[in-house]
Amino acid sequence: MLGRLASRGRSCTKLIAALGCLASRQKHTLPDLPYDYGALEPHINAEIMQLHHSKHHATYVNNLNVAEEKYKEALAKGDVTAQVSLQPALKFNGGGHINHTIFWTNLSPNAGGEPQGELMEAIKRDFGSFGNFKEKLTAVSVGVQGSGWGWLGFNQDQGRLQVTACYNQDPLQGTTGLIPLLGIDVWEHAYYLQYKNVRPDYLKAIWNVINWENVSARYTACKK
Repeated sequence: MLGRLASRGRSCTKLIAALGCLASRQKHTLPDLPYDYGALEPHINAEIMQLHHSKHHATYVNNLNVAEEKYKEALAKGDVTAQVSLQPALKFNGGGHINHTIFWTNLSPNAGGEPQGELMEAIKRDFGSFGNFKEKLTAVSVGVQGSGWGWLGFNQDQGRLQVTACYNQDPLQGTTGLIPLLGIDVWEHAYYLQYKNVRPDYLKAIWNVINWENVSARYTACKK
């Protein structure tokens, strides 16, 4: 009897501690861009960048905070139905926040070209050449039906690079297990004001502002 009481006491302590961590967490915030809105012109214009960052990404952040607050309340009440019903909002807005936070750092003015060092060697190993990789990621991104992302990810189990697509705002690692290295946003809000409905033109242009130093740093970090 005493053993059962002690076990229940430990379980209650763990639950209270978990709820305390959730209650005390800091709200998610919109990250600053590491460059001005107009810095990626002429490839991505300032109007797109401003709307994309200050409106679209900000909305994901705000909605994620709201969803997490509701989830905290449902958790405290033991309301499993509410917890389950909140999963789509957490996935969509959490994915939107994760994806865009990566995306901004994957881009840079005066960038483009080709990667160097270990990343380039890995690309040649897994795709045959940089040109083959570029064609494959472009094709995957063009082929996304509706809204989504094209990704270069690292498969830790197999120790190799992979190209894939995720729909809507599904986060790469959370849905495929691949560690995100380079993401290309192919939602229309990422390009429509400049490229209209011609997604291939946008994808051709975006290679001129890919920050290979950032992508290489992500690749190095995920191998440790």
